[in-house]
Amino acid sequence: MASFRRVMRALLSVSDKTGLVELARSLAARDVVLISTGGTAKALKEAGLKVMDVAELTGFPEMMDGRLKTLHPKVHGGLLAIREHPEHEAAMLAHGIEGIDLLVVNLYPFERMLAQSAPYEACIENIDIGGPAMIRGAAKNHEDVTVVVDPQDYAELAAELDKYGGATTAALRRRLAAKAFARTAAYDAAISNWLLRETGVEAPFAFALGGLLAQALRYGENPHQKAGFYRLAEPRFGVATASQLQGKELSYNNINDTDAAIECVAEFPRERPACVIVKHANPCGVALGSDLADAYGKALRCDPTSAFGGIVAVNGKLDRASASAIAGIFTEVVVAPEADEDAIGVFAAKKNLRLLLTGGLPDPAAPGLAVRTVAGGFLVQSRDAAVLAESEVKTVTRRAPTPSELEDLIFAWRVCKHVKSNAIVYVKDGASVGIGAGQMSRVDAARIAAWKAEEAAKAAGLDESLAKGSVVASDAFFPFPDGLLAAIAAGATAVIQPGGSIRDADVIAAADEAGIAMVFTGARHFRH
Repeated sequence: MASFRRVMRALLSVSDKTGLVELARSLAARDVVLISTGGTAKALKEAGLKVMDVAELTGFPEMMDGRLKTLHPKVHGGLLAIREHPEHEAAMLAHGIEGIDLLVVNLYPFERMLAQSAPYEACIENIDIGGPAMIRGAAKNHEDVTVVVDPQDYAELAAELDKYGGATTAALRRRLAAKAFARTAAYDAAISNWLLRETGVEAPFAFALGGLLAQALRYGENPHQKAGFYRLAEPRFGVATASQLQGKELSYNNINDTDAAIECVAEFPRERPACVIVKHANPCGVALGSDLADAYGKALRCDPTSAFGGIVAVNGKLDRASASAIAGIFTEVVVAPEADEDAIGVFAAKKNLRLLLTGGLPDPAAPGLAVRTVAGGFLVQSRDAAVLAESEVKTVTRRAPTPSELEDLIFAWRVCKHVKSNAIVYVKDGASVGIGAGQMSRVDAARIAAWKAEEAAKAAGLDESLAKGSVVASDAFFPFPDGLLAAIAAGATAVIQPGGSIRDADVIAAADEAGIAMVFTGARHFRH
């Protein structure tokens, strides 16, 4: 690969004008010929720069509402021609094509239209065609052409031109070409996935996953793993939309746990103040309260040991009282839709605490995708957007749940959805009192959750387990009565589970014998 390539002609065509004029002036100062299109050319001319319109270069005007302007041999030939290649040089000479040594392009803002939930027609019109074609041509020919797709790279480009007398190095061109292909891949992924959703295709012939870097991370789950956080085009409140007001840089595990927390707390409407405390991607305490401070106190009671160093999410506006309560123990991250100045001031005294404000809550019923890699491939599924209504539960025992039990059962079911399988959740008076997560045996999950409830009672100075008089949720059916019997022994008075086991009759009989109520949902919430 040729080491240095002099930049003598540059084509600039950008939707994001950030840093455009400054870059163009630095190029013009080196006598680089500037070629441009539409709004970009207008902005440069207004800045007093001499610019050649693409229409002047090609001999064709922009047409079809700007859809057709750069798709021409004098543009693509100038980008794709291999310098010092006899046949290419002959073709350029024969057809009056001059080389383009630098391409600066960023694409029509399709992702922004998607994030704004723009109408279908507006999204279509913001699908760039000429831009990706030029980017790919220049990136393919990076031995001779420098391609820049991100305004953040303008300063490095200008510095390299200054350092090497108006030339770029092979190393920079190759790195920028890789970034250019990644950009068009992410752009096309956003478009294809949007269209697939619009057309209702469930398992497409090809599936593209692409996002833009939101944050380079120091490492992944462990220090020997590399990681980055990428933002998708689809609008969804959460970590990707959050502003970090204070605290250290978020880690991979912080982001993963914070996502688990905000998704769980979003299950509860904002008119019911709710708090979720997460540790290692599992809720260790969830509660409703009269206000956020009350909800936090009830959530903390469920497992005060695990809550230390955890992630706290609330579904409303943080105030002084809630912030003061949360700041009482060491907390890694606090995430909320918003916070008032008093709350921000309270957290400011905790320098290591990360405070994130998302601007809203993710809709638990909204469609979306979940992706997981496997050896040699990846799995894609629709996200678990099932939301249970009271009218959908079916009582299968002789005794029906009381109204208060039913309310707690629905609450427990919403929490159980966010606990790793096998999952058992005990709930009493709108608060989790024992959570058993990620066990190979459902019986063990029930026993662990019961033990947690006993430990929580001891920490609260109570003589009786918090599970006494509680209700219990199981994310999947009880294959045998033993898991149910463990919950009954812990003190549960009502049960919610999917049903569907070949031994449902045995499980129902065990519930009837104990005099407890049991309801079926007809759907499970595996979370692996």
